[in-house]
Parts: sequence; structure tokens; C-alpha cells
Amino acid sequence: MVPTTATIRDSLSMYLSQQGMSIHQFAGQSGINSGTLSRIIKGQQPIAMNHLERITKGMGLPEDYFYSLYVDECFYYSSPTWRRLRPFLLRSAELGRLDCVEQVVQNLLENLSYAPMLFDVAEGLFQDGQWQAAELLYKNVSASEKYQNSERLAVCQFRLFRIALGDNQTQNLKAALLFECYLDRLDEANQLDGLNQLINVYYSLHKWSKVDELAQELIRLATLRYNLQQHSSRKQNNEKKPDKPLYRYILYSHLMRASVCEEYQDYKSALKFVALYMDTSWIQEDDENAKRAVAQFHEWGTANTMLYQLMSGQHEVLPEYVEHISPQSDEVFIALYNIIISANHYDWNVDHILDRFAAYIPYRTNFTEFGQYNQQIVADQYARFLAELAIYYIHNKQNEGISLIMQIFTSSPTINNESIIIKCVDLLEQHLVNRLLEANTPDSLPDWQTTAYIINTMRGLVKTLRVT
Repeated sequence: MVPTTATIRDSLSMYLSQQGMSIHQFAGQSGINSGTLSRIIKGQQPIAMNHLERITKGMGLPEDYFYSLYVDECFYYSSPTWRRLRPFLLRSAELGRLDCVEQVVQNLLENLSYAPMLFDVAEGLFQDGQWQAAELLYKNVSASEKYQNSERLAVCQFRLFRIALGDNQTQNLKAALLFECYLDRLDEANQLDGLNQLINVYYSLHKWSKVDELAQELIRLATLRYNLQQHSSRKQNNEKKPDKPLYRYILYSHLMRASVCEEYQDYKSALKFVALYMDTSWIQEDDENAKRAVAQFHEWGTANTMLYQLMSGQHEVLPEYVEHISPQSDEVFIALYNIIISANHYDWNVDHILDRFAAYIPYRTNFTEFGQYNQQIVADQYARFLAELAIYYIHNKQNEGISLIMQIFTSSPTINNESIIIKCVDLLEQHLVNRLLEANTPDSLPDWQTTAYIINTMRGLVKTLRVT
């Protein structure tokens, strides 16, 4: 490592000279012992992190002013010590000095014995929500252990997967595929959380067979661990626990399998899974969290029972379903989405329902009284809802359909969902053909060229998505 020409000591000596201050005077100004300060200036003592903070403050400079020079101090002008570097890493992360974090990590990992310590720092940053700095550490630790079949490497990949998830579905898929091969190297607690996260990603990507496969593995692992927990006399205080209680993973697995059946329009099988997650008699816990979970899944089961009857074509259930969800403001949007799908499939008129719940379009939140819906699932479902609503309006010759397609078009780079964009292209083409037939001549349609331009643009977007 080649140090920069200037040092913190040089800057401090120059400051004292320019200010006409003695070491004793600056010691009083900075709060550092004058003997310690003298040894630091002479290069006889390394600069500790608390010394750096006091020197910087005493000179009236921003806290991170000497941070780049401090990396040189730790690796070139003295031997690296974890006692100095750990607090420096943490403070650099807090101040957003990722450049310093990167420099320290790369220098430390020349000695692989530092990998476990850096991993522990990354875990702390991850838990504190400082994901950018944590991501940098996880990537470097992973690179240092890429040839080892270690659990630490698997945890790094799990954390990187969590950090990578966002609105771009293509990126989410890449992150899921990269992480999945490390899943079985994790301990059971992290495996449960990893399976849960993967299910959410694949659900949002409409990969239903994959969702079903992972849900089956989740229920197998969670049930095994839950039974062991209930029948074991061994204290489990020191065992690592998953993010959620075990019974929630079991109930969630049944919920996801019901959702897969729904997507395959197998409503009879879906109702069987509904019965499974509504039956909570086996849950031994009786605390408030358990009671809330039981209430949540029972409520979903009640609503979904009516929903699957509705989607089977039982129109007589519609009024009851609407009245059931109307007081539950956080559930109205999801219910409207399913009502529109049914209306399009069975050619029902639901204008009165759309008018009644107009305030819930667009959907503005993914929070419920029981918790938060997965972000990727909600974003994807909102795009699908707009597409279904556009179908409904266009079928009923209402102008709102085109404006909804435009809304999907403007958000498509974020949604990144090819099937939705293709559906919108088909809708626009259908609309244009119908309008041309009604008008007899394109010249009498002021918007036909604009519509054709949008169709071509969206087809180009589909090609781009397929390439990426």
C-alpha cells in the first residue's frame, strides 16, 4: 500500500504552527493529554480512534475530514489493530464513507483471519439498517471464502439476496437464482427465512410451480422443527430463532399453496388449503402474537372461502363478499382486484362496486392491522390490477381503460413484467381496431397515430426485457 504524501500528524503540526499554539494549549483545546499528544506528533504512538475524533474537533474540521488519511495511519504508519479498525469501520458506515470502509476491508482481507470479525460487523450493520455498508462487507467476505463450503459464506449470500430485492423484478430473479444454491448450507432458522423470502419473490414473478415446491419444503422444515420444539425437554434459549414464530411459517405455507391453486383456477383444492390454515387448534402458544396470527389467518380464510366460491362463478356470493370486506379498509384493494378478475371472466357488471370503492384506486399502502404485505407482491399485483381494470373498462367501452394502460406503460420500467406489458399491447391493438371499425376511416380518429406509436414503443420494451 502506498500512503498519501500528507499525514494527520503533518496537518496537526501545520495547524499548531499557523495558530501559534503550543502542544499544551492544543491539549487543553482538544481534551487529549499533552504527553499523549506529543508522542502522537513525534510518531511514537499510534492515533487511536478517540484521538482522531478529538484532534479533528479541536481543529474545527468536519468529523470525517481525516478519514482517508486515517486508513494510511492504520495500515502504513502502524500495525493494523482490530481495536482501532472496528470503531473506525462503524463510524465510517454511519457517516456514509463507504470509500473508507472499502479500503479498510480490502486491506484487512489480505489476512483471512479477519474475515470472521468483518462478518460480525456486517451482521451488526445489517441489523441496524445500514445496508449499503453491510453489502460491501458481505461481498468482500464472500469473495474471500468463495472456495469454502462454509455457513458464513451462505449467510453472506442470504443477506446480499435480501439487500438486492427491490422493484425491478428481473434483478429480483437474478438475486433469487444466485442465493438459492446456498440455501441448504444455512442453519434451519435462516433456511426458514430464506424459503419465506424466495416464495415471495417467485410469487411476484408468477412462477407458481416454484412457489408450490418451496412452500412444501417450508412446511416440511417448519413442521419438523415445531414438533421437535414441542416435544423436547431441552432448553432452547441459546438456539438461533427464525424471524417469525414457527407456526406462522406453517400457516403461510398453506396460504401460499392455496394461492397457487387459485392461479391454476383449481378452487376446489384451494379451499382444502384454506381449511388447513384456518385450523389452528394445534398451535400450543397462547401469547398475543399467536392470538394475532390466529385471527389473521382465520380472517383470510373466511374471506378467501367466499372469494374462491366467487371465482368459481357463484355470483350470489358477491354481495356477501363485498359486505365482508367493506369495513376492512386494508383488504379492499386486494378484494377489488379479485372481483375485477371474476367480472372479466364471467362478464359481470360491477360498476356499482367500483363506484363504491373508488377511493381505494390507486392502492396506496401495503400495511394491514396484522402486518405488512410483501413489497414485490403488492407492486406486481397493483400492475396486474390495472391491467384487469383496463380490460373491464375497454370491454364496457369506457374511456378510462386507455388512461390505465398509459399508467401501466409509464410504470413498466419499474415493474419490469413482460406478461403485463404484452397484455396491454393486445388491449391497445384491440381498442384501435374497434375504434377504426366504428369510425370507418383512420382520418376521423385524432388519437389513432398516438395509440399506434404507444403499441410500437411497448413492443420495443418487451424485446428489451427479453434481452435483459
